[in-house]
Amino acid sequence: MSKAQRLETKRGRELKFTFEGETVTAFEGETLATALLAAGVAAFSLTRTGEPRLPFCNMGTCFDCAVCVDGRFLVRACLTDVREGMQVNRQEGK
Repeated sequence: MSKAQRLETKRGRELKFTFEGETVTAFEGETLATALLAAGVAAFSLTRTGEPRLPFCNMGTCFDCAVCVDGRFLVRACLTDVREGMQVNRQEGK
């Protein structure tokens, strides 16, 4: 039996952004990686051969969570706070 327990926490205000054109709901103070994982996104980007990529280190060193935010490529989702209205897309083969 696990000794892990969920702690009560106060969440920030609700925010909405898009990922691949679909609306995602997140909370102020969350990182983009957290919001995308919570939304069930299965691939933040794709390799040159089409394999899915997801956060690996979740601390900004590996770039496996890199996405395109508002037209800027190689934005690390694990280091980027969610903002209202941001447009996020996968990176493919970069």
